[in-house]
Amino acid sequence: MSTPRVIDCLVNVHFGETEKQPTWMVKVRDDYFKGPDSMFAPVDLSALIDEMDEHGVQKAVLMDNLAKPSVTARKFVEAKPDRFALAIGGVNLLRPMPALRELNAVVNDLPVAYAVVGPSFWGDGMYPPSDAVYYPLYTKCADIGLPLCVNTGLPGPPIPGEVQNPIHLDRVCVRFPELKLCMIHGADPWWDVAIRLLIKYSNLRLMTSAWSPKRLPDSLLHYMRTRGPDKVIYASDWPVLKMRRVIPEAQALDLPADVLEKYLYTNAHTFFFEGDEEH
Repeated sequence: MSTPRVIDCLVNVHFGETEKQPTWMVKVRDDYFKGPDSMFAPVDLSALIDEMDEHGVQKAVLMDNLAKPSVTARKFVEAKPDRFALAIGGVNLLRPMPALRELNAVVNDLPVAYAVVGPSFWGDGMYPPSDAVYYPLYTKCADIGLPLCVNTGLPGPPIPGEVQNPIHLDRVCVRFPELKLCMIHGADPWWDVAIRLLIKYSNLRLMTSAWSPKRLPDSLLHYMRTRGPDKVIYASDWPVLKMRRVIPEAQALDLPADVLEKYLYTNAHTFFFEGDEEH
């Protein structure tokens, strides 16, 4: 099997910065992903680059946070700006203006692929993405051309999940057609809703982060082969799922070669990075 071209759009290098993980993170590792203790170990830059090179990953997007910046992620980006970019979360949606000014400053200073928000993971899961509390973030991202990724699908931890039903993005796409919006972490158990939204809205994408490719539903693969070859984006959620596992699984999917190339590389490059070469 030949080495593909890949952009991995969601990689975590910050886990090892915390001596003790939150209980829900440990539960997700042990009960949901059956992961090893090493999932939360500090990350070595050269080892990560080696794994990326072995599997054709030309660029990786590293999770970062405005409220608690990742020293590791920012160090890696500064060391290898051609290989890494940041995904910025941690925007305080209840007091948005200082956070949005800070987001703007980070975007101007560092390579940032997208902003990210998880509706189930803040505000006690009380605010769906259609709520006006998100509107300042939507407006800022649309204004500066920064893609925004929103968690969809039931979350792994035992926290409220209804706010991550992708149907809540229906109103968002109507009201913010200029916003580059991407559902992340799949959309289980609402895959069909997500696919229908992807058909409906040109500014919407779906990322399969935290999903083993061999577990993706047939309905999504059919959509990728037919109406949606440009709409679905690969990501691993490394080290939750290692590149050495999920990239070969992606290559084994029943997808035409051109669709696989779009899934692993082209769609991410177009949506998150097109135009970078001009700056």
